[in-house]
Amino acid sequence: MANICSLALVVYAVCFSVLIPQATSQSFLFPEAQSTILPDPSTFFAPNLLSSPLPTNSFFQNFVLNNGDQPEYIHPYTMKSSNSSLSLAYPSFSYTSTVISTTPFQPDLTISGSKTTTIPDPNNDHHVVSDFNDLSVTLDFPSSNLRFFLIRGSPYLTCIVSQPTPVSISTSHTIVSSSSASGSNTKFIIKLGNGQTWLIYTSSPTDLTASGASSLTFNNFSGNIRVAVMPDANPKSEAILDQFSSSYPTSGAAVLKNSNTLTYKWEKTGGDLLILAHPLHLMLLSNATVLQDFKYKSIDGNLVGVVGDTWVLNSKPIPVTWNSIGGVKIDLFPEIISALRRDVDALSSTELSAASYFYGKLVAKAARLALIAEEVACPDVIPAIRTFLTEKIQPWLDGTFSGNGFLHDKKWGGLVTKQGSTDKGADFGFGLYSDHHYHLGYFVYGISVLAKIDPAWGEKYKAQAYSLLADYLNKDKQSNPNYTRLRCFDLYKLHSWAGGVTEFADGRNQESTSEAVNAYYAAALMGKAYNDPQLEATGSLFTTLEIQAAQMWWHVREGGENQTYEQDFAKENRVVGVLWSTKRDSGLWFAAAEAKEIRLGIQVMPISPITEVLFSDTGFPSELVNWALPALGRTGVTEAWKGFVYALQGLYDKAGALEKIKSLTGFDDGNSLSNLLWWIHSRS
Repeated sequence: MANICSLALVVYAVCFSVLIPQATSQSFLFPEAQSTILPDPSTFFAPNLLSSPLPTNSFFQNFVLNNGDQPEYIHPYTMKSSNSSLSLAYPSFSYTSTVISTTPFQPDLTISGSKTTTIPDPNNDHHVVSDFNDLSVTLDFPSSNLRFFLIRGSPYLTCIVSQPTPVSISTSHTIVSSSSASGSNTKFIIKLGNGQTWLIYTSSPTDLTASGASSLTFNNFSGNIRVAVMPDANPKSEAILDQFSSSYPTSGAAVLKNSNTLTYKWEKTGGDLLILAHPLHLMLLSNATVLQDFKYKSIDGNLVGVVGDTWVLNSKPIPVTWNSIGGVKIDLFPEIISALRRDVDALSSTELSAASYFYGKLVAKAARLALIAEEVACPDVIPAIRTFLTEKIQPWLDGTFSGNGFLHDKKWGGLVTKQGSTDKGADFGFGLYSDHHYHLGYFVYGISVLAKIDPAWGEKYKAQAYSLLADYLNKDKQSNPNYTRLRCFDLYKLHSWAGGVTEFADGRNQESTSEAVNAYYAAALMGKAYNDPQLEATGSLFTTLEIQAAQMWWHVREGGENQTYEQDFAKENRVVGVLWSTKRDSGLWFAAAEAKEIRLGIQVMPISPITEVLFSDTGFPSELVNWALPALGRTGVTEAWKGFVYALQGLYDKAGALEKIKSLTGFDDGNSLSNLLWWIHSRS
């Protein structure tokens, strides 16, 4: 992973000490929303959880939407709930040149308990989320006395049976054999017709009897049941699972002790724990007992066993700068300034969409012009930019923008837009908590720049600015009780998700990593603008982590140790279109896989100083550009998307890229000729 490791990784977690100052972020609340489209969280969340903001991009999100019966990927298993049972599968994967996906859900094992009453109770006949944390969720089945601790990365599924209950273990396959190991009646070996071997451990001796070709039963059992699939046929793997079978975690959280050390901690019963680490974890782990030969397969790469109830992940932040890292030579200023004056003059006639995403992009575009003007010593254009930013941002913060605006939803704990509160399709699903870090990241960028160039304005609207940021970058309810913590960021996968409270069969998803990076980069800049080193450090940490994940899972390499994906997919792709929990898709939400220039662009935009870090891997930009260039000959390719291809070309071919950029007749609504010229001329 040499190229992926080319920048220092940083890690951050819920218990960090570096985040938004509490008084500032809590001092302003946007007007209350009356959403007509959001689902009711009270169906699946326990009553005691409803008084606090709830997760809207969680690894278990499907479990609390609609009927709660769509599967979720909780490494290394896909799991699905249905009434009084929980099913799990150790997935296989299908590979083509356009998509990598898990095979359709087919339960390998289903654990169910006999219902305690014969009288149907629709309010008691489904699972309830009784607890959740960064690395775990607890599902209760009140009608059948079952509680499941679902721990991310655990090779075991743990079930607690609270009182004597007949418990069924069934499968969609044929049970080839079932036996008690060494007659202990606390360990059972189940061989299935699909070739899998499952181990079942119980906390006390019991009998497991056949009740058909595909079902087994524990009669009136109470205590703990743990199940795990054998990852391979090696007897050493079985011995490892035996060794750690009696120790089980009940919850897991991520803790930041200082600015560069992330610690995973699990609450547990018993001795040392066995948890699986994905490839990005393994790059960060320090002083851990890693079982290199104990591996489970996953769509994210091999999951490797790690022993211990605490993990320490060490890293360092990257520096965040307003301007280019290498600077622009003075003799190149005039060309940029000429374009800059034209772009600033055009602001006065710019029509802004009322849609939050496109509006935010235009605000950020203007903010880029101000920073470019500073860098190339053209201060006389900054007043016009300041006026534009003030007139366009302020109405969203004070509620006077007639076309749209931000509202606060108390039901889930977060922002929605006026348009999105009544229309699921408005603002790309913002009203259903989709893409929040994308939209708000652009606004936060614009606010940060405006606060930099107009400190008086920044101080006046500081409370609103921090409240806006808290929607996607909030520590916990102690920091700000009005927003859920880390709305988009996944502390196990170590990157963001964008899907919101919409049910998807393939789980969570994220399309644009570069816009996710922009959100945290903008947060760091807000820290700079407000002289808030804690916020700056937090933004830097998340920026780096999002970059690291993008380089590992979205940037597709072929050959060598950096190849993450199967050969057919790696040969035909250089970036993933949409990355899902259980799928890698070459297509985009709005474009087919053949539109390679769009796929490239959506992983590059917006172009800013942090783009250089995102694409710092030696050799990869040229591979990506050469892969995308032939697509520019297709009918209907727009100038806007060409601009991103040429910008990336500038990382290794300044002259060639500059010539192409000067020939462009149009630009993305978040980009400009000034920005592209600045980018090219600031390449070393």
